Amino acid sequence: MFPDDESETPEELEEEIPVVICAAAGRMGATMAAINSIYSNTDANILFYVVGLRNTLTRIRKWIEHSKLREINFKIVEFNPMVLKGKIRPDSSRPELLQPLNFVRFYLPLLIHQHEKVIYLDDDVIVQGDIQELYDTTLALGHAAAFSDDCDLPSAQDINRLVGLQNTYMGYLDYRKKAIKDLGISPSTCSFNPGVIVANMTEWKHQRITKQLEKWMQKNVEENLYSSSLGGGVATSPMLIVFHGKYSTINPLWHIRHLGWNPDARYSEHFLQEAKLLHWNGRHKPWDFPSVHNDLWESWFVPDPAGIFKLNHHS
Repeated sequence: MFPDDESETPEELEEEIPVVICAAAGRMGATMAAINSIYSNTDANILFYVVGLRNTLTRIRKWIEHSKLREINFKIVEFNPMVLKGKIRPDSSRPELLQPLNFVRFYLPLLIHQHEKVIYLDDDVIVQGDIQELYDTTLALGHAAAFSDDCDLPSAQDINRLVGLQNTYMGYLDYRKKAIKDLGISPSTCSFNPGVIVANMTEWKHQRITKQLEKWMQKNVEENLYSSSLGGGVATSPMLIVFHGKYSTINPLWHIRHLGWNPDARYSEHFLQEAKLLHWNGRHKPWDFPSVHNDLWESWFVPDPAGIFKLNHHS
């Protein structure tokens, strides 16, 4: 035995990687599949912060404790939707994007304490790589967050298949409005997708990011600043404004997205194997019909011990 061969200090051994993910009542199966995929593909010490509204907290706990996920380290965090009062316009073309939990990413430092660096993930993702790699993303000095650019799509053929996709600021902001014009941001600026975020909590608080985001939510309620053609930017638009020119980038393989965009558009098998993280953003979710590449998602599905959440893979 070599008891002295523990070269790491206790601090290094104990470093936790905090992963924040929401669990919404109607799609809790998504959250559990994402958690399962992360936990199964890493040796790192993950602490899951599972965020829900008050009426779902017991169900979240039961699902984790009465399934194969019982081994994970987790904390359940209640999100109080009252913080959003007066900050959301009700007239979105996709009402599901107005769900309060969509805005949890705006409030990370209020929900998570004692961590310098945090990963936030949307619930409709699957992680195929070691999340330690994503956590090790370098954030430049003065940057509160890293995102994946919308112009870093893998190839031209993929862009052609994703007809109607928004990948510039013009797709999210209404450039006819003075408040938007006055920002001086070119409408052809590349947007980013905030479904995968690596965030620095110290910088976030220092720059008062949450306050800035709230300001732009309130301005939108008053002046309707966001583009009506929105593919899902109710939470994206304020972030595009606040983080413009002030964010680091995530390795593109850590955010292969648009799998939910078009049920007829498929990626190559080779490309999907290379991907570290898959994101079914768009309407076509892998637990519903029609959807693509749902076999990849389903391999991580954790059946609901309460029998409420069911897969719907038939027309």
